[in-house]
Amino acid sequence: MASSLLRDKLNRGEFIAAPGIQDMITAVIAKDIGFEVAYASGYWLTASAYGLPDAGIATYTQMLDRVGTLARTMPGTAIIADADTGYGGLLNVHHTVRGYEAAGIAAIQIEDQEYPKKCGHTPFKRIVPVEVMVAKIKVAVEARIDPNFLIIARSDARQSEGFDNMMRRLEAYDAAGADVVFPEALVSEEEMRTACKRLKKPVLANMADGGKTPIRSASQLKEIGYSCAIFPAMTSLVAAAAVHNALTQFKKTGTSLNPGVEMYDFNAFCELIGFKEVWDFEKRWAGADIAAE
Repeated sequence: MASSLLRDKLNRGEFIAAPGIQDMITAVIAKDIGFEVAYASGYWLTASAYGLPDAGIATYTQMLDRVGTLARTMPGTAIIADADTGYGGLLNVHHTVRGYEAAGIAAIQIEDQEYPKKCGHTPFKRIVPVEVMVAKIKVAVEARIDPNFLIIARSDARQSEGFDNMMRRLEAYDAAGADVVFPEALVSEEEMRTACKRLKKPVLANMADGGKTPIRSASQLKEIGYSCAIFPAMTSLVAAAAVHNALTQFKKTGTSLNPGVEMYDFNAFCELIGFKEVWDFEKRWAGADIAAE
């Protein structure tokens, strides 16, 4: 069963700001901090697991494993998951929705790019005809078992077809049954405000650091008219910068102990990752293996 948390928040008009999660270390930290909603970023889960770009190279099976692992690592958290184009045609979309829902995901994001897709903030994106994407949304809505499982329809048409055509697409996706609409790679706050004013369904903002869309805070995005936002790149870029700094200092000094290199406490992380439960188990059952022989 999908969590009703996401739908409940949207129904209450509560703004949702979800950090992007690229690996399970980030997942356990985000869970410990208390995030109720998180974003399974296709770009960053692919980069962290396989060292590959977000260019449609990772398969449905690989991504299902990643998002399923994330859902298990963050129990009780509503996960919004990137599912690219649905990984192919209509049958693939049906299969993807069923698989992601069974994996414990709360919402699935499908975009109107050709397969294989590309990161929404990189060049050379190609868009499918609007009727193809409309059919995908209808299939996705019909495929879900739990009505709390949300379908997010993303359009990448801004750069190739212009703002107005992208808006017409999103209105068609709304009419096809999408629960949330997602205008990708808007280039100004004016476009952001216009999109939110014109679209009837809840609108999702992509606050991709380094991307085309201006970064705004959660309070600013709510004022603009958005219902929710993902910050997919923040944790990954922060982690990459920290690792780069630490390795640069290590190469210079030959030691891990360097001024300006901050480390998470090892003992605290052992507890965070679940070693306390392992140690408690071993204390309880100490000697049982020997006694059983």
